[in-house]
Amino acid sequence: MMDKTRTAILIDGAFFRIRADKQWGVKEPEQRADELFTYCISHIENSNDPNPHRLYRIFYYDCPPPDKNIYHPLTKKNIDYKQLPSYAWTQKFFKCLQTKRKLAMRLGKLSSYEDGYFLRQDAVKKLCKDIIKVDELTEKDFFPSFKQKRVDMTIGVDIASLTFKKHVQQIILISGDSDFVPAAKLARREGIDFIIDPMGTHINDDLYEHIDGLKSFKYPWGNEKKANLTKKIDL
Repeated sequence: MMDKTRTAILIDGAFFRIRADKQWGVKEPEQRADELFTYCISHIENSNDPNPHRLYRIFYYDCPPPDKNIYHPLTKKNIDYKQLPSYAWTQKFFKCLQTKRKLAMRLGKLSSYEDGYFLRQDAVKKLCKDIIKVDELTEKDFFPSFKQKRVDMTIGVDIASLTFKKHVQQIILISGDSDFVPAAKLARREGIDFIIDPMGTHINDDLYEHIDGLKSFKYPWGNEKKANLTKKIDL
């Protein structure tokens, strides 16, 4: 019997949630969790490799949602993020993921020093060019920003661990972040087949140079699971 290629799938959670909302619309947490799992299984079932694949594990990396009061500089009010619908949605989504077979959660935390509301770039340009005045700013000109801690580092450590311990022959990383170039290079040097899935987005040339393949799926459910291979690979 032909040996199956052991494959680990690593997911940058914040990236996945943003791309899923844009590609497939806003969903209930149970639906989104099912989509995520089905999307990952598509990589196993729809590989061009003549060798069959076997899922080693899905690793999901994210941070808990913000749960504190954040001051809004325009409205001069504190916004209780724990009372927002997004807080309950994310908590439920995480619980749904925890029930999935072969899925491991890796949660970091949000920085307590770099969160808050910031002016959007287009609003800054308009202010500097005297197109608008400060008193003409609206709430739409501001956006909340929360800095994740330990997420990228944990992904890098897990890539190294999977590589050196020989747990897998293939790693699929669902992300579009060039910060993972060193980890990708390390894995490839040790013989790992390293695939990036940017979910249809553009990736920088420095990341593209250090991977073995680029694969995204347009539909993670139903009968349309045809892979979109944008970089040919000899599997």
